[in-house]
Amino acid sequence: DLPDEVLTDPIFHRTGSRARIRDGCRVPLPWSGHASPFGFSQGEAGARPWLPQPEWFAAHATDRALADTRSFWHLYREGLQLRRSLPQLGEGSLRWLDTPPQVLAMVRGDGLICAVNFGTDPVPAPVPGTPLLSSGPCPDGMLPGATAAWWTGDCPTA
Repeated sequence: DLPDEVLTDPIFHRTGSRARIRDGCRVPLPWSGHASPFGFSQGEAGARPWLPQPEWFAAHATDRALADTRSFWHLYREGLQLRRSLPQLGEGSLRWLDTPPQVLAMVRGDGLICAVNFGTDPVPAPVPGTPLLSSGPCPDGMLPGATAAWWTGDCPTA
């Protein structure tokens, strides 16, 4: 959603068309702060970013992700730590589970169950209990919409 006057892609300037331009993918990542350039360039003498960063980037700046224990950054780190301690994530078998259409679930090795609910409505979890890791709150026995989770325990037979 950038105005024409800030676009820099040569394809746009040669053709005057927004079709197949790459500028939307070139906006710098927000690192810190509450306003553009969000730590991308320091001080007034710093380099101007390739493209302007929208103000809503502030909510997604790296410094906020590091401070928010519920951020994707923390989820990913917890997953990496669990991966080191779970032998099921090494070599071994993988078996898909029967699930509702919006859910993908599998059993890995000896008792690691992974499920992702791509839908918006909660569904029964593939196993009871509290997940080892989840992308959002998971009430016992449920997998909320837009949530992924890992459990260990007795594997479902189907």
